[in-house]
Amino acid sequence: MKVGIIGAGSLGTAIAQTVALNVDEVILFLRREKLKTSINEKHYNSEYYPNTRLKDNIIATTDINDLKDCKIIFLSIPSSAFRDILIDLKTIINNDTILVTTAKGIEYPSLKTMGKIIEEFFDKDYVALSGPNFASEIVLNLPTITNIASRNPLNSKIVKELLETEDFKVKIIDDVLGVELSGVIKNINAIANGICEGMNINENARYSVLTKGFRETKDIIKSFGGDESTASEYCGFGDLVLTSTSSESRNHTLGMLYGQRIIVDEKASGIVFEGKNSIMAIKDICTKTNTKSVIVDFVYDVIVKQIPPKIAFKTLWSKIEY
Repeated sequence: MKVGIIGAGSLGTAIAQTVALNVDEVILFLRREKLKTSINEKHYNSEYYPNTRLKDNIIATTDINDLKDCKIIFLSIPSSAFRDILIDLKTIINNDTILVTTAKGIEYPSLKTMGKIIEEFFDKDYVALSGPNFASEIVLNLPTITNIASRNPLNSKIVKELLETEDFKVKIIDDVLGVELSGVIKNINAIANGICEGMNINENARYSVLTKGFRETKDIIKSFGGDESTASEYCGFGDLVLTSTSSESRNHTLGMLYGQRIIVDEKASGIVFEGKNSIMAIKDICTKTNTKSVIVDFVYDVIVKQIPPKIAFKTLWSKIEY
């Protein structure tokens, strides 16, 4: 079997390393010629994992046509690049190809998940993947578990068999929308907890904010048509806690910077762009579905409206349930 991975960033490369254990050939599509050469000649992704040798059966390419014979293609790219990639893919693959999205974002202002965008170009049988997963651990084959979901049970089974190893475990669930939303909402919670930590808010209050964020995650998933029980899965609670408390979490770090009133260069930071879009999208979902979320409001106030964190937190604390 030949499998394609679009995106040679941290997660795309890590997934390629895992999949390479189970298939004959992995085609890793990227844009940069220099990086392609480094991977193919030296077997190192010099930009993300300069000290980790990649499997010999991972082949990098800058020609998207090289993916045309792949039976499964992982989309490990920022949500902002999703639509353009699908336009290119539409000309070279058909509906028999299984597409797997690992992107954790919502298109703004359409409020479409990455899966909904896939449906515009292909069918509804894509697979969504999300979990408490740091790419830096996956690439080293450290013990990891993740959730996948698809409207087509056979596609879920195929992707599970493709990914699963002795150390990488995959749990199939039925709630595609819940899996995708969990991956977005947890980033907002991570930013919220990062802001609190950056402000040196006491731990009692910080973990109360975390608990409130978990409860509100259930409400938001349910309001948008997902299954609230998904919030208790690895892609929900597990990922929320991981990204909200770990120093390796980019969104947690982003929140800390805002909590410390450190000015962030938005043009130079892709994570700020992605984060803002997610915040505005979830804020709109809450407004349209009449779903109350004091955590979303708090992050929106600090990141989008630029309200001083201490003032925003005072508002949050006055509204939090007790």
